[in-house]
Amino acid sequence: MKLVESFIIALKSLLANKLRSSLTMLGIIIGVGAVISLMSIGRGAEATVASTFEELGTNVLYIIPRSPEVAGLAGLSPAFSTPSLTLDDAKALERVGSVAAVSPVNENFVEITFGGESKSTVIHGATPEYFEVYSHSLASGQFISERNVASRDMVVVLGGEVAKDLFGSANPIGQRVKMKGLRFMVIGVLAPKGGAIMGISLDNIAVTPITTFQTKLFTSRTTTGEDAVQSISVKLANPEAIDEVRDEIEAILRKRHRLAEGEKNDFAIVSQEQILGIFTQVTGVFTIFLGAIAGISLLVGGIGIMNIMLVSVTERTREIGIRKAVGAKRRDILIQFLIEAAMLSLLGGGIGIIGGWLLSFIISQLQFSGITIHSVVSADIIILAVSVSAIIGLASGIYPAMRAARLNPIEALHYG
Repeated sequence: MKLVESFIIALKSLLANKLRSSLTMLGIIIGVGAVISLMSIGRGAEATVASTFEELGTNVLYIIPRSPEVAGLAGLSPAFSTPSLTLDDAKALERVGSVAAVSPVNENFVEITFGGESKSTVIHGATPEYFEVYSHSLASGQFISERNVASRDMVVVLGGEVAKDLFGSANPIGQRVKMKGLRFMVIGVLAPKGGAIMGISLDNIAVTPITTFQTKLFTSRTTTGEDAVQSISVKLANPEAIDEVRDEIEAILRKRHRLAEGEKNDFAIVSQEQILGIFTQVTGVFTIFLGAIAGISLLVGGIGIMNIMLVSVTERTREIGIRKAVGAKRRDILIQFLIEAAMLSLLGGGIGIIGGWLLSFIISQLQFSGITIHSVVSADIIILAVSVSAIIGLASGIYPAMRAARLNPIEALHYG
């Protein structure tokens, strides 16, 4: 029997039971749609993180405290590391060659209130260099100055999202907001930056002088009793000199922290590329995890196809007997049932592709807590989803097809 004829017979069989065929395909449709939509969200998160770091450039080094006693990434966690950096450390690094700017930064979560409105945001304690190192621009007002830092002024610069949520279309400059029960004057508003890291919008921030942060908001001290700095960002004038600058920074800090030869550093120097690599690795695992969860529904869909094909073999036993009696071979019966299983799988996969793409598009138009969840539907995701659905469909159809092909024609004719 010709292959085309097998396709026609398989199609007629599926159309004869439209409702059953549709319900059987539903598992594959949901599975393929879930794989495409969830993996595209994971890819979108990865792309968003990458573009955010690319905007900052590759010429930034980050210095953070670390616990010498704790190995691996755990030693960089605030839960395990002891504060070891200070403002004087940051000032000492300004003398390093090829350094364009040095920005010490402290950060924490805080509730900002104005009138009847409140906003949970990330508060950064910083110096004027923060503006250059993190590539910000002003929408209105001014940024914090050296005088603000020296005087520990109660002033704050709001991110665009914070200003909009608290003040709407009104001008916030000169207004006073509350943080931890203290009043801060708004002196500036940052221009929208877009993007998010770990689900936190880069526009949902506020910046206050680091000295004010240390003494009025969140106090933290080193083992020597000095006000602690959580991180120091160093922007390089010449990105090609990153290795030389890293070595010079390490030498200066080891000397300032009085670390003996052979003693481990109580700080870590991390490049932008290293941080991006960590985030990319995390989002990559996240994407695979989402795909694996969605893949379970594909497996369930495959089981559904197998069940229906087994039912179909039982229902069409007499038909199989008649076809064998008039000359159909085992191969013909096997191919026909495999084609039916493949058609169910591929049709469901095709509809799932459209559904998954539409769902990804809808999700990318929504905002959750002010953050847009971007999705990236790439060809490899579609190929993966369809390939897996086709393989599952064929695998699910093999046993029913073999069972149909092995039927004895005489017994099949007497069935029922």
